[in-house]
Amino acid sequence: MKFFIDTANLAQIKEAQELGVLDGVTTNPSLMAKEGITGRNNILKHYVDICNIVDGDVSAEVISTDLKGMIKEGEELAELHEQIVVKVPMIKDGIKAIKYFSDKGIRTNCTLVFSCGQALLAAKAGAAYVSPFIGRLDDISTDGLNLISEIRHIYDNYEFETQILAASVRHTMHVIDCAKIGADVMTGPLSAIEGLLKHPLTDSGLAKFLEDYQKGN
Repeated sequence: MKFFIDTANLAQIKEAQELGVLDGVTTNPSLMAKEGITGRNNILKHYVDICNIVDGDVSAEVISTDLKGMIKEGEELAELHEQIVVKVPMIKDGIKAIKYFSDKGIRTNCTLVFSCGQALLAAKAGAAYVSPFIGRLDDISTDGLNLISEIRHIYDNYEFETQILAASVRHTMHVIDCAKIGADVMTGPLSAIEGLLKHPLTDSGLAKFLEDYQKGN
């Protein structure tokens, strides 16, 4: 399973990259605004800055909701860097845009997916990634992990090449559960990735090893 970090914070991206397990980055207008990145030119520059840190794919989101606008923005984003994947919303014109980009050889990430039907349409249109938001489904008392499982089953039935990118991952158990189900990618905060490092027996075992070593010196 690939590990993506969901942020626009360059320091966190660098930290995840230095860990040696980072495969890519996802971000969106809200995450950009959180870091104080506003204005089209500043946002485009920030995407390039992210690409210069990581080796893998970087999802860059369009903000238009009409086909013409999405195509214009998406082509501009794709020209920024070869690692850019154009992030397109799951709406009618979004599916049209994904098909257009797919035919042009531009990779896409279909975002804001909350049902199997939406994931099926995205795959049919040629999306490179589909992003079901499991955390947001959990927020409304719906099983987000079950959606991942159902999409996995459908994609395996028809050998779709679209990768399932589990988005809105909130914590470490989300990561583990997504790996069990067979998500191709997870994207979440740095804390969810670093949480995989932690176990109390590791801490106590290391402390004991060091204590015993000191006794012999």
